[in-house]
Amino acid sequence: MSDSLKIGELAKRTGSLVETIRYYEREGLLPEPARSEGNYRVYADTDLERLQFIRHCRSLDMTLEEIRNLLRFRDAPDRNCGEVNALLDEHIQHVGKRIKELKLLQQNLRALRNLCRQEQATKDCGILQSLGSAVKKQLPSSFEEHRNSRLRKTHR
Repeated sequence: MSDSLKIGELAKRTGSLVETIRYYEREGLLPEPARSEGNYRVYADTDLERLQFIRHCRSLDMTLEEIRNLLRFRDAPDRNCGEVNALLDEHIQHVGKRIKELKLLQQNLRALRNLCRQEQATKDCGILQSLGSAVKKQLPSSFEEHRNSRLRKTHR
């Protein structure tokens, strides 16, 4: 590995977008990089490893705040990992709740799909008629709240 990567090379090696790397810097997940004489961002192997860690956490659907907390522990290797375990236990519970919500969403979508079993004029389509009225009410409010909250908390 090289000890001097420009942002494009770091992005390529980690499968990240350049803008995502800049975002993680603004959010404090990645430290402010060194600069070259030409004022290009220059990253070290430690930045590459840290970004890979962040990306792995994101692939597990962790929020930026959860990742921020994990990075604090990673940066203090002599601390007790009990809080890391608790953070992961909480995330597991959250994922379980989301699975239940997604199963309910799937049931609602199947019920909606069953409203139109044959091809016909769209004016007679039960799906389109239902989408304009009752189906949205069937979605659990916690599902929409969760989706909106996750959209605000995360950036891929």
